[in-house]
Amino acid sequence: MSASDYSMIGDERVRGVLSRLHVEADRQTPALVLHYLGKLPRLLLGKPIPFHESDFRGYYADKYIALEPQQGAFCYLTARALGATSVVEFGTSFGVSTIWLAAAVRDNGGGRVVGTELVPEKAARAAEHLEEAGLSAYAEIRIGDARETLADLDMPVDLFLNDGLPDLALDVVRLVAPRIRTGGVVITDNVGTFRGNYADYVHYMHDPSNGFSSTTLPFKSGTLYSVRV
Repeated sequence: MSASDYSMIGDERVRGVLSRLHVEADRQTPALVLHYLGKLPRLLLGKPIPFHESDFRGYYADKYIALEPQQGAFCYLTARALGATSVVEFGTSFGVSTIWLAAAVRDNGGGRVVGTELVPEKAARAAEHLEEAGLSAYAEIRIGDARETLADLDMPVDLFLNDGLPDLALDVVRLVAPRIRTGGVVITDNVGTFRGNYADYVHYMHDPSNGFSSTTLPFKSGTLYSVRV
């Protein structure tokens, strides 16, 4: 991580919060590596590994599991290029990616990021971080199952960050897709790391009959980039 990872953001306050949160997230990497060590053979073979909602209320409750700074910068710049004023995020966690996206929306002239988080305590921390960055006015965090909290979206979507529970990625993109405008973008984290869990999702997003054109970017072993066509 270097200063250049945040150089596109002109607001020093936002840069400072992002820098600190990414450092805190990085400190958790050794524990996450140990956690997945026993699952490594399945991961290397591209087989699915089990994820349970209880894991996110338990082991992952204090884990950032955030985008890397380069991914955050990419999301920010993509939102700026789209002129995005309406963004949806599945998997807010402690709000790192939300800050990147809300900064872009503000710099585009205003709008709203709708984030989703299953665990109320994490949503509260995310709200605190957005307040600290001066971006609370540009983000809303909905608490609960995203398949329910995003069911009543009332806005066209310029950008959708799909970064929640891998096994729900397909359900959630199907839910949000009718709202994604032509030329809108879907960015999906971890499709390379959890190949088995995302296999059906990647197949769906590559099938042109489903309305998307997709390619995999070399972020964190594979991040899927999809355009609504």
